Amino acid sequence: MQVLSYHKSNQYFYKEMINNDKISCTVYRNISLPKKLLIQERDSMIISASRRTDIPAFYFKWFCHRLKKGFVDVVNPFNRKQVSRISLMPDAVDCIVFWTKDPSPMLDELDKLNQYTYYVQVSITPYDSEIEVNLRPKDDIIKTVQKLSQRLGRGRVVWRYDPILLNDKYPVSYHLKWFDKTLAKLAPYVERCVISFIDTYAKIKKSMQKLNIHELSEAEMNELAANLSRIVRGSGVKLQTCSERVNLEQYGINHGACIDGKLIERITGKPVKVGKAKSQRSLCNCVESFDVGAYDTCIHGCRYCYANSEITKAQQGCELHDDLSSVITGYLFGDEIITFHE
Repeated sequence: MQVLSYHKSNQYFYKEMINNDKISCTVYRNISLPKKLLIQERDSMIISASRRTDIPAFYFKWFCHRLKKGFVDVVNPFNRKQVSRISLMPDAVDCIVFWTKDPSPMLDELDKLNQYTYYVQVSITPYDSEIEVNLRPKDDIIKTVQKLSQRLGRGRVVWRYDPILLNDKYPVSYHLKWFDKTLAKLAPYVERCVISFIDTYAKIKKSMQKLNIHELSEAEMNELAANLSRIVRGSGVKLQTCSERVNLEQYGINHGACIDGKLIERITGKPVKVGKAKSQRSLCNCVESFDVGAYDTCIHGCRYCYANSEITKAQQGCELHDDLSSVITGYLFGDEIITFHE
């Protein structure tokens, strides 16, 4: 495979010969630009790891290896021949945003992230193994989050209470009781809690019907919001919503963002020079980022998950994973068109 890359810092091009993740380079200076050269540059590089899968829980060793290599390849989920090669060099990456349900594999490996600025979003919800199939006990995960916060600080650990779903087993009253108990354990360790209400995507509709789960009415959203706001009052934790149309400002709950430009500016100490994410839903307030995950690779088995079409496909995707591969599942075939992002 041959690809041509442009390094803006040194104003030169090089041709890479790629074979089994080993790269040899030939440098070319003062050459004219080929018309089909695919180069994408931007002022801020934010890495999302990941909306599509749980990298901290299942692929953190791989991710750290990619940091060492200095790049990661991400296959277009709709066209495997389109690949984005994303720089992970410390001087190129402004911030990494981790998404996880269980950050325990990170705890003993945080030193591998020393050259990077990052924060971690952890989803902790009240559901049992009928809905969240392969998770450790919630109390154990909460203890892990406490340890993570002690290492990183409250401002770099975000609690996601997401998604909020209702059925006979999990009525509004159950959520409020569980949230109150969990907030007491997490308030000293997080500054914000992001809430989101279940959306019934087509791929999870059957699972939702089997569990008698329904989307919340606006009245149910308001009831939950009013009481959650009451519970967090005085705790030091700020509630925000994620991609929600409903306006809950009367309860002190504003529309938030997961890839949060203001938070990134605060922890990096420099301005974020990218705009609102164009590839996300219109209600999403996230700034532009590069997601380095892949669908159908998370094996938590959550019945509400939009990132898996079915658990067997996710298991297959996980089985194809190789810590030494440049992609999160499987390998490149050699006939891809690679676009560089630096």
